[in-house]
Amino acid sequence: METFIIDTDGHTAVHDVTDRVRAAVPADATGTCTVFCEHTTAGLVVNEAERRLLDDIERFVESLAPDEGWAHDELDGNADSHLRALLLGESVTVPVVDGDLALGRWQSVLLVECDGPRTRTVRVLPE
Repeated sequence: METFIIDTDGHTAVHDVTDRVRAAVPADATGTCTVFCEHTTAGLVVNEAERRLLDDIERFVESLAPDEGWAHDELDGNADSHLRALLLGESVTVPVVDGDLALGRWQSVLLVECDGPRTRTVRVLPE
């Protein structure tokens, strides 16, 4: 298992972590790897890393839950971030062939920040 840290740069932001995941996969690996974000206000998805689409993803994620009106907000004001991340999910599984991610032509592994900026920890578990 490999771990890497990413510092996010916005309240809602999408970061392409494909190269970091790829670097964590052993050269002789074949099977799958699970990429896991150990936070409750960020998620992982597989999608295209085209800049305009990343902006669209940020806008879409912000639209998933209103900013205010949640019971958890009485504690720390970020219930919307938890709810958005809940819909994204905390992990993705990617096929691995001969030590490389077997992603489709336009696919990338994206970390979606829902409560930043923050420092996030991501684990890569080749299986």
